[in-house]
Amino acid sequence: MEQHRTRPPQRRQSQQAPLSPQGTIDEAATVYRVMDAKPGGRPRPVPPVVLALRRLPNPRLTGIGAGLFAAAVMLVLACLDALLFGASATLYGVLFLPVSALTALWVRPADLVTAPIIAPIAFAVGIIPVSGGEGGFGGQTMALVTALAVHAGWLYGGTLVAGLIATVRKVRMMRQRQRQRRAASPARAPRNPQGKRRPRQH
Repeated sequence: MEQHRTRPPQRRQSQQAPLSPQGTIDEAATVYRVMDAKPGGRPRPVPPVVLALRRLPNPRLTGIGAGLFAAAVMLVLACLDALLFGASATLYGVLFLPVSALTALWVRPADLVTAPIIAPIAFAVGIIPVSGGEGGFGGQTMALVTALAVHAGWLYGGTLVAGLIATVRKVRMMRQRQRQRRAASPARAPRNPQGKRRPRQH
């Protein structure tokens, strides 16, 4: 009779790397090694500034919601400017630039075209406390028109910022849609020089 040889089961020993005594420091250092992989490209390290920006809130507002947000924020900032800094038009113009940028970043993709329209409206609404008009409705209106004419540079600058951000977002959306269409399109069979399809080999 044949006797089958039986070997004792060999235990697989898993080698574990020794833990570093500075484990917490190593874990903290890995935050800066986060890799951002692109489709069809090599992964590249993400700067810490980009990581910090990604942690910021990213709401999606409708056109009306973005308009209300920009107008309300500019009105509040203008009131604070009038109370604390004596209605400084320069400070108001500087604050208008980031508000325009946030409005263009937070509006939803379907309403990107409204971003350059919302910016000047919000500027006009917020500049009322800064214009400093007196003498009833007529005096307030003249002061508002004068303030818009004198500080038109800030108005154009904020509108330009909103328009550029909206344009960049629109271009990125179009490229992303093209990539999705290319990925979803069926693969075609290779053609020979005569233009005929090569038969598939089984």
